[in-house]
Amino acid sequence: MKRILFLCAIVATLASCAPKSDSAATAQADEVAAAPVNHAAYTTSNVDGQQRVYDYLKANGPFFITTVDGDQPRVRPFGALHIFEGKMYIITGHVKRIAKQLAANPKVEVCAVNGTEWVRVAATLVEDERVEAKKSMLDANPNLRSSYNENDDNIAVYYFTDATATFSSFAGDGDVVKF
Repeated sequence: MKRILFLCAIVATLASCAPKSDSAATAQADEVAAAPVNHAAYTTSNVDGQQRVYDYLKANGPFFITTVDGDQPRVRPFGALHIFEGKMYIITGHVKRIAKQLAANPKVEVCAVNGTEWVRVAATLVEDERVEAKKSMLDANPNLRSSYNENDDNIAVYYFTDATATFSSFAGDGDVVKF
């Protein structure tokens, strides 16, 4: 029951993140998307904070990721998580709805619960098309090799940027970590 309440809170939060139908904003987003990204050059501003979030999500999985589909929030469980080149990654397939939702709006919220404690992470996900990133993710999660191959067009790996994690509990105030 507690997990359902937490997920409802995430859904309500992301409902306000639905993309607007502004043609100027769309054109700007298309221009930014067309520019090549040096994924290897990006590093998090807080390695220790990112590691704390990673450890919590790994220990309390599955964790839940919320995206926006038009004006409708969508929540789904995830379990695969990996740190590569100092960035925290997730994996999915290009054929899945989440990949299409992330292409339209890369902002997400992630939630994991451990009894009366939980973490919520608001972040932007950036797709990393490099084979090295895909291979590293699959090497860290070999059970996914039956579904994905780093050399096919289906695999999609994303890393977290502009992340704010809030660790909370019923006992009191939350602790905020940015990475």
